[in-house]
Amino acid sequence: MDNIETAQEQEPAHGLIISEEIRSYLYDLAKWANFLAIVGFAITGLMVISAFTVGAAMTTSKELQAMSMQMGGLGGVGFTIFFLIYAFLIFYPSLLMFKYATKAKIGILYGEQENLNEAISKLKSLFKYWGILAIIVICLYGMLIISAVLGGIAGA
Repeated sequence: MDNIETAQEQEPAHGLIISEEIRSYLYDLAKWANFLAIVGFAITGLMVISAFTVGAAMTTSKELQAMSMQMGGLGGVGFTIFFLIYAFLIFYPSLLMFKYATKAKIGILYGEQENLNEAISKLKSLFKYWGILAIIVICLYGMLIISAVLGGIAGA
């Protein structure tokens, strides 16, 4: 037993080796993440603008009010709230991608381990966000299917 412990202590600790090829891939990934983050920010801005303009137009226009009643009665305020929530759902992952891209570029170009660690942390948060959102959507679809089946049984 004592020999096993000393053998494990004597072995050199091998860390993760990041080759130039991996650095190149990470840098390219950071550039694409930066591009997608900027696109996400632009879409978020357009959604916020449209939330307030279309929402206000729906409140003042009789034709749009009639159309909104046909589409479920969401109304101008409901439309604005829905689009603002949707804009936030796009903004947050875009912000995480932007933070990842910024930290990853600095970490890779200057060999700064702390920035690369923080970049990978932001990437982890991004995937965690999308995973939680996917679970929520799957649960909502499941409830929708169950309610449709129960509604069909009740209607029969």
